[in-house]
Amino acid sequence: MRRPLIAGNWKMHGSLSQAKALAEGIKAGASAYTDVDIAVLPAFVHLNLVRDHLHHSPVMWGAQNLYPGTQGAFTGEVSGAMLKDLGCRYVLAGHSERRAILGEDLRLVAAKFKAAVEAGLKPVLCVGETREQREGGDTENVVGEQLESVIRFAGVEAFRQAVIAYEPVWAIGTGLTATPEQAQAVHAFIREKMAQNNVDIAKTICILYGGSMKPENAAALLAMPDIDGGLIGGASLDAASFLAICAAASREAAAAKAN
Repeated sequence: MRRPLIAGNWKMHGSLSQAKALAEGIKAGASAYTDVDIAVLPAFVHLNLVRDHLHHSPVMWGAQNLYPGTQGAFTGEVSGAMLKDLGCRYVLAGHSERRAILGEDLRLVAAKFKAAVEAGLKPVLCVGETREQREGGDTENVVGEQLESVIRFAGVEAFRQAVIAYEPVWAIGTGLTATPEQAQAVHAFIREKMAQNNVDIAKTICILYGGSMKPENAAALLAMPDIDGGLIGGASLDAASFLAICAAASREAAAAKAN
């Protein structure tokens, strides 16, 4: 049985005081959910503070980005080794905002994924399609190529220490909503695509849903057989909302274990 993961992507939000309060709020409630992995991904400037407040708690932390190099004259960049030194467990690779806003292409995303694995981090590879791509019937082509490009560059074995997150870009902050069935269909496709490369990895890899999961829809999404957790955006900025999603994941994990 795959262990659920609920990861909060704080994006470019918060002050030092807000990051401290959020970390402490999540820490205070997280111990109730021992059957769920919980992680937060703050901005670089808040990582050290968050680490200090999450020590001796079940909550893990990670980063939103890294540079695919070990060290050197790369002004403004942060390496996987630096993140590992800060105790990071996870790092995002290929988030839709970095692909769309910052122009990260398939090769750069694959290089970042591989660098994360080599640094001993667990990359969360984000894949997903835009509204135009979905309406054009290209969802599987787009998501499939995003996966295959990383497999070709890093090798399928690298996915043994990775997570995949499906982001339906068309359903994030647009007012549109992906139904649990729509989300499940793409998650099932992702798992099948992985099975074409390695059946064992396909069975065990954690696939998160990253399309505006919140307390109101978490239970229905997490009940889907191939949705193993959530990459949470806006709802992760409120400790009570984030913990409510963790509670939904815990209930689903308990139900799955009972069956």
